[in-house]
Amino acid sequence: MNTRRRRVGGWLAGTLCLLLAAGTVSAHGGSLSGGGRESITVPTWLFLSTGGAAVGASFLLASFVTDRSFIDRIHGWGAPISVSDARLPGLFARAVGLAGYVAVLVIGFLGPTTPQTNLAILLVWVGWWAGLAMTTYLVGNTWRALNPLDTIALALPSLNRAYPDRAGAWPSVVGLLALIWLEVVSPLADDPRLLATAVLGYSVFTLAGAVIFGRETWFAEADPVERVFRYYGRVAPIGRDESGLRLRLPGMALSTPRLVDGRDEVAFVVALLWGTTFDGLVVTPAWRDLTRPLVGAGLPAQLLYPLALAAGFGLFLGAYWLAVRLSRRTAETYLESDALAQRFAPPLLAIAAGYHLAHYLGYFLVLAPALWVALLSPLSDPGAVPVYEPPGWFGGVGIAAVVVGHLVAIWVAHAAAYDVFPSRLQAVRSQYPFIAVMVFYTMTSLWVITRPEVPLPYL
Repeated sequence: MNTRRRRVGGWLAGTLCLLLAAGTVSAHGGSLSGGGRESITVPTWLFLSTGGAAVGASFLLASFVTDRSFIDRIHGWGAPISVSDARLPGLFARAVGLAGYVAVLVIGFLGPTTPQTNLAILLVWVGWWAGLAMTTYLVGNTWRALNPLDTIALALPSLNRAYPDRAGAWPSVVGLLALIWLEVVSPLADDPRLLATAVLGYSVFTLAGAVIFGRETWFAEADPVERVFRYYGRVAPIGRDESGLRLRLPGMALSTPRLVDGRDEVAFVVALLWGTTFDGLVVTPAWRDLTRPLVGAGLPAQLLYPLALAAGFGLFLGAYWLAVRLSRRTAETYLESDALAQRFAPPLLAIAAGYHLAHYLGYFLVLAPALWVALLSPLSDPGAVPVYEPPGWFGGVGIAAVVVGHLVAIWVAHAAAYDVFPSRLQAVRSQYPFIAVMVFYTMTSLWVITRPEVPLPYL
């Protein structure tokens, strides 16, 4: 037990030392073709003070908020949202999703070859993975209605074969990691023909799974994209319960029991958290400097990235399970580790959402004008691509997003602890290891988003 505690302390100390050695850091946004954007200088004191504030607030929440009735009132607050005719908006959403899907395939194969002017490239990466994903955790999840493959699957027959219980969410875990690897390593953001081919191949695989196992089963269990948006939707202030749509405080639905059910779903949450971090990590100068000796020693670059993706996922998952085991000891409970892991995994989604917002908000704003021009004229190739230049203070938005996501996660985990443990002391003590791991995750994310961006090395 002492050795494990020293490991957690070593991780946090190492992260803190890394931040202290950073000096003045630069925040970066995304770019379509992997090139860097202009950096925004962020003073070291601001960077360190925000990280320190997150740590301090975490311990304050865990130590002093002990009124169960107050916690229940916060999480129970909400108001129903009435919809006069839910059928028409749903049909409209499905039509929009199908139109976007057809546009990606047609313009991807027949449109301009320049990525900054091709509607398929811009629609997938700017409109969908950046813009729509942000609305999912900031407003509410509309992807199930927009999902064109779900709409197509409605018209297909189903064999309704039994889905293997042992498979669970593991296909979606593997699928998510594979999609992250493709996004980072392959030229899907530069080659519209390749992107359209990948979308078509993914469609065939997904629809085959829906036909074999049934539409509802496949999208609920195995499809990684559907699960990403479903989980992000639980962070949003608008969600659906038994009575219909409901307005709630952001992130409060993450404390719902059995939102994550099983080790496979725990692994998916961690994979989502690690994937957003990995996407930003590989374009930092530190990644290039760290991996230069490995590539110089003969490790193929094509092998470097999947190995790093798997190793980082293992590190994040291992840190989480270590916190679970330490929490079980500090709380002195007879509850099994699996039960604690499943209950305290959902708060990590708030951290993942915060980092996604930090990583993609600037990316979306910079390229939104180009997306609009491509929508107006999808088959033409304009000579100049309009872009938006964020103001100088914009780098602080990313830091704030990560910190707010961390604070929401701490609060939700704290509320879940009071629902799990009968003793107040048990609830507070159970959170110490999770706070340490959440701080580790958050500090890693803060460091990544405040590093200058460089072209993807060795590829």
